[in-house]
Amino acid sequence: MGKLRISLAVALLCFTVACSPRDFLTRRLAADLIAGSDTFKAEQKFWLRTGVTSNKDYFSPEYLLLQRRGWITAASVACTPDIAPPPCWDVALTPLGVETFRDLMPSNAANSQYFSIPVARRQLIGITGISKSGSAADVDFQWKWVPLNEVGAALYAGGVEYRSTVAFRQYDDGWRVVEGSVPKNNQGLEDALKNSETAQ
Repeated sequence: MGKLRISLAVALLCFTVACSPRDFLTRRLAADLIAGSDTFKAEQKFWLRTGVTSNKDYFSPEYLLLQRRGWITAASVACTPDIAPPPCWDVALTPLGVETFRDLMPSNAANSQYFSIPVARRQLIGITGISKSGSAADVDFQWKWVPLNEVGAALYAGGVEYRSTVAFRQYDDGWRVVEGSVPKNNQGLEDALKNSETAQ
């Protein structure tokens, strides 16, 4: 009976001071705010460079994967003054690569040798903890990349899960996720996603 009275008193107090659901940082609210933020919803892009490319770029993990899929090929060429040290490669899409990338390329990239394509988006798996201190909080969460196309499936295969921690602040209209870059102890969502660790 005592718990019921306390619950009713809290409900009445909230009603009289016009509490909103955002006044209480719950796991559900934290998940909604993280998943709904522009930073979290931003698509991951892959930048593809064709034409003369450095040895370092051509043998990067991403380009090796594109080679194994048969999407790109290259011939050894002399390096241009702005690309060094040798050796350099003249990278081109194979017919299979053209078929794969054609619908993914921006319409204005037809004659470009350097273009981006969206390959994945983030998916929130869940909130794993909330640590509050006054009007600030740190929220731990797990997320993963979800491929948007065949290239994304090749680059982000395996469903690796990541752990991140993001800062929240309480304002007069309720809790908000901190966007952008802030000091390390209370890192914003952009830094939290950059500094993610793989979940064990």
